[in-house]
Amino acid sequence: MSDSPSRRMAGHLLAACLLLFLSTACSDETPTPSEPLAAAMDDSALEHAAKHLDPKYVCPMHPQIVKDEPGNCPICGMTLVEKLMDPDEGKRPEVTLSDAVIQNMSVRTAKVERGTLWKYIRTLGRVEYDETTLAHVHPRAEGWIEGLSLRAEGEPVKKGQQMAELYAPDILSAQVDFLLALEPRERGVAGVKAEKARNLLRLLDVPDPVITEIERTRETMNRVPVLAPTNGIVTKMMARDGMYVTKATEMFTIADLSRVWVMVDVFEHQIAWLRPGLKAEIRVPAYPGKKWKGVVDYLYPDLDPKTRTLRVRLAFPNPDLVLKPNMFADVVIYGGPKKEVLKIPSEALIVTGERESVVTALGGGRFRPVDVVTGMQEGGEVEILSGLREGDEIVVSGEFLIDSESSLQASFMRMSEAENAPDSSPPDGQMHSGR
Repeated sequence: MSDSPSRRMAGHLLAACLLLFLSTACSDETPTPSEPLAAAMDDSALEHAAKHLDPKYVCPMHPQIVKDEPGNCPICGMTLVEKLMDPDEGKRPEVTLSDAVIQNMSVRTAKVERGTLWKYIRTLGRVEYDETTLAHVHPRAEGWIEGLSLRAEGEPVKKGQQMAELYAPDILSAQVDFLLALEPRERGVAGVKAEKARNLLRLLDVPDPVITEIERTRETMNRVPVLAPTNGIVTKMMARDGMYVTKATEMFTIADLSRVWVMVDVFEHQIAWLRPGLKAEIRVPAYPGKKWKGVVDYLYPDLDPKTRTLRVRLAFPNPDLVLKPNMFADVVIYGGPKKEVLKIPSEALIVTGERESVVTALGGGRFRPVDVVTGMQEGGEVEILSGLREGDEIVVSGEFLIDSESSLQASFMRMSEAENAPDSSPPDGQMHSGR
């Protein structure tokens, strides 16, 4: 059934009354439906809306942790809360100084530039034996030590040098078998037996010259020599004259000091610079002005859980045997160049424990502190990861006074804003309009 003209007219009148009521209830400044919404907002409202388009997420306990997405604080693990960030928030107030004050403060500036920083690690090391050159001398048969040539630990020996003589019944019995195998019998069978008997003597660590002498004289030797297997220093000596030894007895330990290890601990944040083969250099207090060059030999697989350091092994040639185990050494490990980095002089950096910042020179006697994120620091220069751009001018002398003045001004501004802030609670019996 279609609407009558009178009913349609009544509907139009009702809609007009409702529109008039809503317009009066909001405010006199409410735009008409034909006006765009932007025309009803003043410039400050537009600016305020533009500033708060992108929310940030901040840790309630660590306000310096600011993320673009929800998550947890990497320090305490708390859930980040949403906060509308003002782009100007966190900027430090400018400080304006006259030319006379700048001169009296001896303010100097420098340009932020790109260049090369050399990665190197300074640490303290300890000289140790090269364990790959250690030689442990054990008897191959039970017996008695006779004719000991060495008298104490620390004596140097050369490869093939006689250190002691050993009387061992098993070795004497093997000599007899060897001589019996040398008796003239069937040529083929005798040759095989003789070679087996000769190999048995070698397995019992009887030197080849001794075996040759037994074969020549056709007589056994009651005592066989114990020879040094390598050049080095006797670092451990268990053998003594008349001592009964078994296969488990470590008679001598010999260390070759022509090559030594230097053990160092490297902090966790420097591990990425390290790899085997890098050049290293050491100096020891015993020989001022002298240095030794070596290489990074090995990176151990785990960190010390208490010190958060990685154990690293360096290898150094020691032909003159000057480096002694357990010496302390000042170590430098060269990690190579890091090119095209943004860098500033280290004297320009202000470190408070909570933040790192520099003071930028804006020209005309105007200065402003800026927070930065730094990287490696070497050779009096600091890498800048964010906060500055190439060509920015920064203060390298007098920046602490300027930073203090800016912090003081910021404190005064916060106090003033707190005093002048209107009461945010609505009057009794009234509610804010929900525009």
